[in-house]
Amino acid sequence: MFAFTPGPLPLLVSFPHAGTEIPPEIAARMTPEALQRADVDWHLPQLYAFVQAMGASTIAARFARHVIDLNRPPEDTSLYPGQDVTGLLPLDTFRKQPLYRVGQAPDASEAQERRARYWQPYHDALRAELDRLCALHGTVVLWDAHSIASRMPRFFEGKLPDLNLGTADGRACAPALQAAAESAMGAQAAYTHISNGRFKGGHITRHYGRPLDGIHALQLEMCQCTYMDEIAPFAYRPDLAAQVRPLLQRMLNAVMDARAQGA
Repeated sequence: MFAFTPGPLPLLVSFPHAGTEIPPEIAARMTPEALQRADVDWHLPQLYAFVQAMGASTIAARFARHVIDLNRPPEDTSLYPGQDVTGLLPLDTFRKQPLYRVGQAPDASEAQERRARYWQPYHDALRAELDRLCALHGTVVLWDAHSIASRMPRFFEGKLPDLNLGTADGRACAPALQAAAESAMGAQAAYTHISNGRFKGGHITRHYGRPLDGIHALQLEMCQCTYMDEIAPFAYRPDLAAQVRPLLQRMLNAVMDARAQGA
């Protein structure tokens, strides 16, 4: 259901939307637009490959978010009330194209089955690793890595800032950790950035981020144009990735330093 690698560092990097697989029995009911997988957080584990050398634990989804969205609450409540969003079992793409052929959308029974088969194991593993790291280190950083096309009129006007840090308006991590990530972003001029703007953190950031319990969660939503082609076949761009990766490393190092200083 996912790829998991444990590490000794008190850092867990999660990739809930990086999966590309769709089970054949589901794919057979989907539209060509769905099977293009345009809404995947393409290539993020490759971009963040340096974190395993740091000693971080990583967990990455195998299955595409069209199968089930691992960053949505299990009860499918909206994370952004009043705004257009996709749900736990999305029925359309980010461009409002239907995911399923007529009459082939999942019913409530299938939704429950998919939660048990795909959603729950990921979150069980996430919880278990956070508990393990907290037991070893006292405090842990959960970094939830995401990416999206830089222009998505359904969700925001114009071009999204290149880097979008989300901490549930400061509730998901200690202020010093958020400030450390912001300082690293602010020390460069190549990429635009914002904190708690359109993206404040999804279910993973909001649910697991409990600073008083020793878990500091931060979400980074990146524009895909910073490291890949945003049009099919969504190719990875090593030249672009080589430019943004050092900034990601500085952000993570800064956050980990802030945690070590007792934040």
